[in-house]
Amino acid sequence: MICVGTELLLGDILNSNAQFLAQELAALGIAHYYQTVVGDNPARIQQVVTLAAERSGDAKLLLFTGGLGPTPDDLTIETLADLFGAPLVEHADLLADIEAKFTARGRTMPPSNRKQALLPEGAMVLPNPQGTAPGIIWSPRPSLTLMTFPGVPREMQAMWRETAVPYLRARGWVTTTIVSRMLRFWGISESALAEQVAPYLSQGNPTVAPYASKGEAKLRISVRADSTAAALAQIEPVEAGIRALMKDNCYGADDDTLASVVGDLLLQRQQTVAVAESCTGGGLGQLLTDIAGSSAYFYGGVIAYDNRVKVNLLKVEAAVLDTQGAVSAIVAEQMALGAKVLLHTDWALSITGIAGPGGGSPDKPVGLVYIGLAAPSGEVVSYRHEFSGYRGRDWVRQLSALSALDALRRNLL
Repeated sequence: MICVGTELLLGDILNSNAQFLAQELAALGIAHYYQTVVGDNPARIQQVVTLAAERSGDAKLLLFTGGLGPTPDDLTIETLADLFGAPLVEHADLLADIEAKFTARGRTMPPSNRKQALLPEGAMVLPNPQGTAPGIIWSPRPSLTLMTFPGVPREMQAMWRETAVPYLRARGWVTTTIVSRMLRFWGISESALAEQVAPYLSQGNPTVAPYASKGEAKLRISVRADSTAAALAQIEPVEAGIRALMKDNCYGADDDTLASVVGDLLLQRQQTVAVAESCTGGGLGQLLTDIAGSSAYFYGGVIAYDNRVKVNLLKVEAAVLDTQGAVSAIVAEQMALGAKVLLHTDWALSITGIAGPGGGSPDKPVGLVYIGLAAPSGEVVSYRHEFSGYRGRDWVRQLSALSALDALRRNLL
């Protein structure tokens, strides 16, 4: 995989195309060994292509993203043509298609876009249904296939699915498939998780590998098989064994989030939730409302940043604030109860803490957070978290909001 673009090297744009194509290649069972990012420079592009073409393997597939636009620094096609000694040929049908797309948008095609109709002699067109930059499928040498895609993710993904994948299947590139299931965990570290599931980590097919990200631990179960159905059949007993071992620490799989899982549990029970937030400033409410349909169970919240809001809206006792401070278990509990009563919900969550970088003390360091939970029964509890190894204000706020969701999830279970 060769991703072309100086903006990628500078870090101005996240290379999501590489992640997408890597996942797609894995799903198709196509072995993927190298990725290269190169700037908009013909000599360096030719260097990385030459190296890639020489690497081992009887059949080589080179995937390119970027450099197909109309500007002078869009050099992928002409550089490849020059490297392999092929003349560029203008395709009248492509030029007409590009002009029609501009007309459909009520615009006139700039002369610079004409270069997008120039392809190396002998190359097949890889159509772009959503943009003006077509790609190519080209075998300039025996056992070497090049595919080029624009850098715009939406266009690249459509071209990959609609043309590239059917082409690869038809020519025997796809013989097996790799299917992965990502199990997600909260409330346990990656190292502790790895210790508890150690027997699974040493097996062959399926393979199990641990990962960690932003307070969350993950296990990826991957299987190579002849079909998706066969792969899923091999994943199922491994997943079931890990879930039985880890119990409630496993909150979901694949695209599940703590917010989506909590939402499903609330919907199943036909219950509702409200929030009261201090240091997270609305972050918990945002996680809940990121889920489509959350209005069925999430009523709203109060951002009680100032103590007067805690007292006047959430009915936190002023005397408690004076003696215990805003960052305390009892204030978290009173905030949760106040939100539950104010918004007439079954459940309520609260967060109060010290996000930093200042404001800490020996007794209440930066990263100290209390989460309050008010239950339908009227019971109110609190949870103390001390997020050590400070990594910034946003880090504390995010872990706080996610930990609050996890507290609700475990209580719902």
